[in-house]
Amino acid sequence: MKVDNVNLYVSAVRRSQYPEDNLPEFIMLGRSNVGKSSFMNTLVNRKNLARISSKPGKTSTINFFNVEDSFYLVDVPGYGYADTSKEEIRKFGLMVEEYLQKRKELKRVFLLVDFRHRPTSDDKLMYDFLKYYQIPVTVIATKADKVSSREKDKNLKELNSALDIVVGDNVVLFSSVSKVGREEVLKIIEDIIK
Repeated sequence: MKVDNVNLYVSAVRRSQYPEDNLPEFIMLGRSNVGKSSFMNTLVNRKNLARISSKPGKTSTINFFNVEDSFYLVDVPGYGYADTSKEEIRKFGLMVEEYLQKRKELKRVFLLVDFRHRPTSDDKLMYDFLKYYQIPVTVIATKADKVSSREKDKNLKELNSALDIVVGDNVVLFSSVSKVGREEVLKIIEDIIK
């Protein structure tokens, strides 16, 4: 898949602001510092379409990025960041939960986890939530370039075991540095939108 045209369509804070053109949507979920912005920038081959903040937890809207007028990449607030107020966490949580449960345009969740570490309890909660609502998931193991080839198998087993990955869900090793996994993710999107 060739990506030439991509732009921020809308930053929404309520359902009435979501796009109404029925294009397929792919949402990115993960902890605040897991590399969601880098993941998206790498996918669409841009340096700073999604801003990479030095202070995690800055996204406070649901951002719809239109890609080639074919689909949306949807970026939402990261979870698990301590400096965000409880009220903001609750508000973001409800907004994202409503999107996940009710948005018919949602075709797949990309759940990003840091491949260097065992998935957190928040990662596990999110994965279980998605499975409960039968939402298709691809787990994206970010920062794969920082894991030695010797540790890859061990970390992969740990990730599969910690999340208890369901048959049919896949794991993609991803690096915004080496671009490993980029083509695999684009192929997943392409197969779904065709």
